[in-house]
Amino acid sequence: MKKVLIIDDENRTRELIARMIDSFGFDIQTIPEGENVQSGIAAIEKHDPDIVFLDIQMPDGTGFDVIRSIEEKNFEVIFITAHEEFAIKAIKFSALDYLLKPVDTSELKAAIEKALATLEDRKEHSQFDALQKNIQPNEKRRLVLKTQESVHVVELDQIIRCEADRNYTSFFLLENKKILVSKTLKEYETLLAGHNFLRVQQSHLVNIDYVDRYDKKNGGAVVMKDGSEVPLSPAKRDIFFKRLENL
Repeated sequence: MKKVLIIDDENRTRELIARMIDSFGFDIQTIPEGENVQSGIAAIEKHDPDIVFLDIQMPDGTGFDVIRSIEEKNFEVIFITAHEEFAIKAIKFSALDYLLKPVDTSELKAAIEKALATLEDRKEHSQFDALQKNIQPNEKRRLVLKTQESVHVVELDQIIRCEADRNYTSFFLLENKKILVSKTLKEYETLLAGHNFLRVQQSHLVNIDYVDRYDKKNGGAVVMKDGSEVPLSPAKRDIFFKRLENL
C-alpha cells in the first residue's frame, strides 16, 4: 500500500484532502500529519511516504524549506498553494506538480494518478536543485525538460528556439543539441513569456537574443544565429520588429 503524506498548516485542509483521496478508492494510506516546516520534515522522516502533498506558505517557512532539508527525496511531491504566481512559475520551470487552493476533486485525482504512474521512475535530484534556484528572484531561471530517457536542466540562454511537432516540442540549443519533450509549444510559450521568447509563427517560438536577421526572400523568414530559418507570420510582424528595436 502506498503512503500519501499531507503537510499543511490548516488541519481542516489536511483532513479534507485526506477524505477526498480516500473517496477515490486507490490502494493508498493517507497521513494528514505535519502543520509546519519542522513537523513536516519530521513526518517525512517518520513515515517514508511515496507521495507528499506540501503546502507552500507555512508559519515557520515554506514547503521549499522542507524539500531543501530532506536529503533523500524518494517520493513524488505535489505542492499546494494559493495563487502565488512567482512560486507557481518556479514549480513549472522545474517540471514539478502543484494544485491550487481550494483543491478541486478532479484535479486532485489526476495529480494522484500522475504521481502513482511515475513512482517507479528514478527520482532526479536535479529537478529539486533547479527548483531551489528558480525560487530565488535574482538567480537565472533553469528549465527542466523531461524526456523518456533523461531529465535535462537547461538555462534559458542556452535555448535558441523551440518548434512544435503536434503534441511534442523540440528544443534547439547551443552546440547543436536537440531535446524532444512531450508537451505542447503553447505550454512553453506561456511559461517563457517575459523571458525574451516570441512565438513568431504557429509552430515556432524563438529566443530574440539569437535572431541574426530577417530575410525578405521566400515570403519572409527569421534567420537565427545557428543558421536555421523560421517563417514569420504576418500577424506577428509588427511585434517582432518592435522587439528587435528594443534589443
